[in-house]
Amino acid sequence: MNELTSDDIVQLMREANRLRFERPHAAHRLYADAVERSRQAGMKRELIRALKGLGQIERDLENGAAALVLYEEAVALCRQEGDALMLAHTVRHVGDIHQEGGRDGLAEPCYNEALSIYRRDNETQPLDLANTIRPFALLKENAGEVEEAKRLWAEARDLYAVANVAQGVAESSRRLARLESQS
Repeated sequence: MNELTSDDIVQLMREANRLRFERPHAAHRLYADAVERSRQAGMKRELIRALKGLGQIERDLENGAAALVLYEEAVALCRQEGDALMLAHTVRHVGDIHQEGGRDGLAEPCYNEALSIYRRDNETQPLDLANTIRPFALLKENAGEVEEAKRLWAEARDLYAVANVAQGVAESSRRLARLESQS
C-alpha cells in the first residue's frame, strides 16, 4: 500500500474547496476525509487546514456549533505549532462564529488576540488585518462604542485600499459616513 503524503491530503482539500459552493455536502465529505487522514498520519499542519476547511463548510451550512468545535480544535493545534499568523487567522474565525451566534462577549477577546498577533508580526498582510478589524468594528458599532467603531472603520478602509479590495473600501466608507452623520 502506498504511504499517504501531505500532497495527497492537500489535493483532497483543493477538490473540497473547489466544490464548496456548488456541492457543499460533497465538499464536507472530502474535508472530513482530509481531517481523518491527517489525524491518522500525524500531519498537524494539514489537520489544521482540514479542520478549518470543514469548519467553513459547517458555517456555510449554518451549523455554527459544529463549526466552532472544529475551529477550536484548530486553534489548539495552532498554539502547539507556534505559527502566529495561522493562529491569528483561526482565532479570528472563532470570533466570527461567536459574533454570528450573538455572543459578542466571547467574540471580542478573539478579535483582540488576533489583532494583537497581526499588529506585532511584520509578515501580516493588509487584507488579513482589515478582515479582522472589520468584524471588530461591527462589534464596537453594535455595542454603541461610536468613536472606537469610527476609528476601526477608518483603519479598515485604509487597509482595504492598500489591498485593492474595492468592496471593503466601499463598506468601510459607508459605515464610517453613517457613524459620522450620527455624531
